[in-house]
Amino acid sequence: MAAVNGVSSALDPSNAARSTLKLENTEKRDNLITIEKRYQKKWQDSGVFNAVAPTTAEIPAGSLSKDLHRRHPKYFGSFAFPYMNGTLHAGHSFTASKVEYTAGFARMQGKRVLFPLGFHCTGMPIKACADKLTEDVRKFGKNFENYEEAESVESEDVIPAPTQAETKEDITKFTSKKSKAAAKTVKLKYQFQIMLALGIPKEEIHRFADANYWLEYFPPLCKRDLNNFGARIDWRRSFVTTDANPYYDTFVRWQMHRLKELNKIQYGSRYTIYSPKDGQPCMDHDRTDGEGVAPQEYTALKLNVKEWAPGAAKVLQSKIPDSANVYFVPATLRPETMYGQTCCFVGPKITYGVFKVSESEYFVITKRAAWNMAFQDIFFKNGKFPRDANELMPIVELTGASVVGTLVHAPLSVHTEGVRILPMDTVSPTKGTGVVTSVPSDSPDDYATVTDLAKKAEYYGIKKEWAELEIVPIVETPSYGNLTAPFLVKKMKINSPKDTKLLADAKELSYKEGYYKGTMLVGDFKGEAVEAAKPKVRAQLLQHGAAFEYAEPNGHVVSRSADECVVAYLGQWFLNYGENDPAWRDQVLDYVKNDMETYSSETKNGFEKNLEWLNRWACARTYGLGSKLPWEPKFLVESLSDSTIYMAYYTIAHFLHSDIFGTQPGLLSIQPSQMTDEVWDCIFCRREISESLLQSSGISKADLETMRREFEYWYPLDQRISGKDLIPNHLTFFLYIHTALFPREHWPRGVRANGHLMLNGEKMSKSTGNFLTLNDAVTKYGADATRIALADAGDGVEDANFEETVANQIILRMYTLKEWCEDILQDTSLRTDTSPSSTTLWDKLFLNEMHTLVHQAHAHYTATDYKVALKSALYDFTSTRDVYREACLAASTPMSLPLIRTYITLQALLITPIAPHWADYIYQEVLHFETTIQNARWPEVPQPDPSLTATYEYIRATSSAITSAEGQQVKRKNKGKATNYDLELPKRLTIYIATAFPLWQTKYIDLVKSFHAQASLEDKTLNAEVGRMGESKKAMPFVQSLKKRLQSGEEAENVFERKLPFEEVDVLEAMLQGLRKTVGKCRGVEVVGVEGEEEGKKVGRIVRSEGEDVGSVGEERALLGAAEMAVPGGPTFYFENV
Repeated sequence: MAAVNGVSSALDPSNAARSTLKLENTEKRDNLITIEKRYQKKWQDSGVFNAVAPTTAEIPAGSLSKDLHRRHPKYFGSFAFPYMNGTLHAGHSFTASKVEYTAGFARMQGKRVLFPLGFHCTGMPIKACADKLTEDVRKFGKNFENYEEAESVESEDVIPAPTQAETKEDITKFTSKKSKAAAKTVKLKYQFQIMLALGIPKEEIHRFADANYWLEYFPPLCKRDLNNFGARIDWRRSFVTTDANPYYDTFVRWQMHRLKELNKIQYGSRYTIYSPKDGQPCMDHDRTDGEGVAPQEYTALKLNVKEWAPGAAKVLQSKIPDSANVYFVPATLRPETMYGQTCCFVGPKITYGVFKVSESEYFVITKRAAWNMAFQDIFFKNGKFPRDANELMPIVELTGASVVGTLVHAPLSVHTEGVRILPMDTVSPTKGTGVVTSVPSDSPDDYATVTDLAKKAEYYGIKKEWAELEIVPIVETPSYGNLTAPFLVKKMKINSPKDTKLLADAKELSYKEGYYKGTMLVGDFKGEAVEAAKPKVRAQLLQHGAAFEYAEPNGHVVSRSADECVVAYLGQWFLNYGENDPAWRDQVLDYVKNDMETYSSETKNGFEKNLEWLNRWACARTYGLGSKLPWEPKFLVESLSDSTIYMAYYTIAHFLHSDIFGTQPGLLSIQPSQMTDEVWDCIFCRREISESLLQSSGISKADLETMRREFEYWYPLDQRISGKDLIPNHLTFFLYIHTALFPREHWPRGVRANGHLMLNGEKMSKSTGNFLTLNDAVTKYGADATRIALADAGDGVEDANFEETVANQIILRMYTLKEWCEDILQDTSLRTDTSPSSTTLWDKLFLNEMHTLVHQAHAHYTATDYKVALKSALYDFTSTRDVYREACLAASTPMSLPLIRTYITLQALLITPIAPHWADYIYQEVLHFETTIQNARWPEVPQPDPSLTATYEYIRATSSAITSAEGQQVKRKNKGKATNYDLELPKRLTIYIATAFPLWQTKYIDLVKSFHAQASLEDKTLNAEVGRMGESKKAMPFVQSLKKRLQSGEEAENVFERKLPFEEVDVLEAMLQGLRKTVGKCRGVEVVGVEGEEEGKKVGRIVRSEGEDVGSVGEERALLGAAEMAVPGGPTFYFENV
């Protein structure tokens, strides 16, 4: 019953978010959402996000793209169009938000902005789900009324598929990691249950048995969610992929034709991941498990049986012809070391099959390996593949234990008399063939195992001498000698085959050293580098029939139809990526290294490694949705191959159609039949407009020029934003195809990869209830709070974190700030006089700090560092307002109304890229601007005044130091320690300021001056010189303060003459009222000037005072506490009871 209840719970759509934050009082949120809905409608109704290129009337056709962009700057950004088998989740919105913020900022820079979005429908996922629903309807009825809940109760431990990192053996290949954590889940057995869990009404689910219905159902939901998010998307350019849109279909066919003409698409036989059930290759987007897994190619050795172990001989009696050859078939990645074979391992508990290859040849391998080989012209010839495992049955089955002791001939081994089959407990039945040849000279695992077998021969039931054949040096290495494995096992103190972690480390060290630095000591290629000899040894083994090629997936792969995939060797159409077209590969690699903006070294390195590793890619299949391969329409274009340059289609989509299916004409009333390959060539600047083209297409010259202008203006794509997991496939393909089909001036300018999005510090997971769709997030927190929390989540390629508590706090922050803005402008007590005489120091500091933050925010937005941009544009900006408000309150001076209006205006503008709804409300309804803030420009403000900046920093530092010192006394009292004064009694604060700098600073002034004259203030050299001069403890902070002042733009003359950029006494005088109110039980404040340059000969005189129990200006005061440590700009202070 518990399991049944588990299924019922899993079908509840809200169950996916059961562990997320629960909100209670939503009045403030609802108020903000009401505003958001109002502005979203305004934006959509006005078409403010509809991007328009300069017309040919404005700038004549034929103008150079660079001239267009110089006269009319633009930004064209996109993220990977989402797949239409569900609604968008928070991870989608995280990637989309990066385009959003950049687009918003670009608009404020005066650029024309294009942010379009299409809907990806190509591939297997939709079709596979539709077919499953067809079967569910057949089995249970239209509304599944014949279904009984107990039928689908399956509670299981989900074991993660091995990742490439776990199975990696070939260190010469680049791999990408994609793994999933194990979790206890309730498995939903039927597709209709999954649809219920998505929130689709039961009565509507049967309609999804038609694959085309998915294309009708999910795109409107995607558009709804992004509109509710406030996305600046030009929806006129949207489309669905596949031949469901005939215009896009012509675009894909053009692309494939041109790539084939360029010899970038070829036909040939190659290894590929393959689904026996589907009868076609299974590429990344066709998989439910194993994205990024690729074929791993091995050399399969044929170890001929010379003498069977007694147990095996008895089982095999009369089952195999006496004249037949039976081979144990280990698969190896290191054929160059086969000279050193001393035995061959099997798993004693593994069941092996003896499979018939021909009348005279049989293989001993696992069923899994045999099933893989069945698709590689080994058991079935001439491209015939089995559809069912029953077509490949073993002649007989044997346990590994029964074949231990069998004598076999090992090709190339120096032990020509033969080697024995021995037991190895760690042999995996799910990797390779289940048979492992042993080379203890170079494999730490093998050496540890044969050593263990020799020590415990009786325990293992073998003869000791079987495990003690001579270990012959095969490869010489500079670090580990000529017996690498024994050296490493002893050095790393590996005591047993069970020391798996140490053995894995030793294996990697051994392989890298041997492959990259090793030299062959034996064989026909003696003296050659291993890296050069390896392929030659392999070719020799294959040529002599002592081995054959074998491949299998280097991880677990399951197709969308729930089929476990194999590797097949079959004829197919493929894109010729990688080493087979080195000029193409090197062209892309050079562009990535030298010209393309990647925003992070991790992204650039990811591209470089992948380009060095990526090989041919199957671009066609027979099952799913998509466009037909033009020259062989029985095939469909694969989903990662029809989605490489669709950004070019965005530029002219609105001219072709006005709906996503292409059933309604676009702005130019062009029919799909008119969109020939030659027309696409013309639009994309591959050919000129000719009379013959005009006649054959029936499209006017003006319309062709209009479409070409749109492409020329918007291209190249300025920024492609995507998850980092797409670097190994989509993003690399995207670069390859752009470089093949477009001139260099139209290649993508930048790719920004981001990490995955965690939720509340944990991986998003429906099974754990820690999951949010985009609709969930926006409904729960509103658009702007969601957007701000996404900006706060992080910017790098490391995983980011959407923290719901942040989103919830943002609601209160933005509501409170809105209310304050509304109320403060109605406050009649504010100062309205703007004359210089009425301007206070606090006014000047507030305005200057706002200018500072405007420039900081601009720099961060430009660098696409949105987390720190948010800090400058919102958190620091409101903090600066708070400082101003408190300073005015303490000084009993009203705030300036014009300055407050400036603050509110700047606040709205600075936060516009991230929180446009709030900003537009403030801009139009509070500040009463007549146009939307979406069309506003970034504010132009003066550069900060260094003297005011220094004053502001002085006030902050001094106030902080005083309050911190008072706090330390409270902490001492709370811990029962003695305090410097009685905290319960009134006290006086004395601030000591120096009127002259100490003499010891002079030599350090001269030092910094000399470095500055050489335009070199590099820390390492400067700090080293300070250290050599002595007194570094007090000198280093002083030198750094000088450097900071110079770098802030302060005049060098002021710095080196040790002139403060402000009058310290006047600034402190302005602070006195505030300090008296801030410090607890403070009766008065005295500012005491410390006169004299030499320590021990200084005197103090009051220069300013405020409050009660204070002396008069000019009165002499004793120097108490740290008084003599004061320097100009660095006051000290002292508390005493009065």
